[in-house]
Amino acid sequence: MAAAAGALAVTAAAVPGDRATSATDLDAGVTTASPTPAPTMPSYLSDREPTFSEDFDTPASAGGPFAATYRDSWQPYPDGTGGKYWSGKLISAHDGYMDVAMDGEHGAAGTFGTPTGAWSHVGGTFSIRARATGGEGNGVAVMLWPTSDAWVDGELNYPEGQFEGSPRVFHHSMTPGSERDTEHYNTRVSWQDWHTYTTEWVPGKIIRYYLDGKLVFTVPRNVPTTPHRYMFQVGNWGDPGHLQIDWVRTYDPE
Repeated sequence: MAAAAGALAVTAAAVPGDRATSATDLDAGVTTASPTPAPTMPSYLSDREPTFSEDFDTPASAGGPFAATYRDSWQPYPDGTGGKYWSGKLISAHDGYMDVAMDGEHGAAGTFGTPTGAWSHVGGTFSIRARATGGEGNGVAVMLWPTSDAWVDGELNYPEGQFEGSPRVFHHSMTPGSERDTEHYNTRVSWQDWHTYTTEWVPGKIIRYYLDGKLVFTVPRNVPTTPHRYMFQVGNWGDPGHLQIDWVRTYDPE
């Protein structure tokens, strides 16, 4: 897919409640969840209901049940896409989150949303709460990618990065021939902790990036105006580990 070339270039070369796990649990690979205060969202969303919302509260195993259970929320790349994406093999739901089980050999990729509505976002707000355990040498790119698959239509990546580093913003140029050029921001937080990453897109005007509800980066250039989809890609390299997604929310523009 065209998204792979841009979105994972950095990691390759490219939930409603929070959960916490003790350091001992992380070291042992245990994913026992315990409730903590609800995550913070940008204040302008306080009185709004999301257009799309998924909490992954229904357990579903990998190998087919997850795709069937969440068919109205998750549109995966077909297994074998690009010779490296095998979402059906890796993704399950348990303990209230989506679990991408990285095995160092298979990647995972797909789009959040309904079968009809996932591809037609023009502006809005897109929010995900996630963390990683293990997976050093691998990474993820969560992105707004053009439905046209024309890179020049704009690529907004947040969060993106390798799991031994920090989640970052990579805001790509829309100048033909310069799409690899980015404006970027380092959150300097750890992938190992739960954080909420929010992208606010005002078509043709501005993009605002939030971390745990706080505005951290603003870009008034290279702002898309065409339909995009909200998706992620995880590579097929690095150590075994897990990308855990507690929840996903999208809001149409007001």
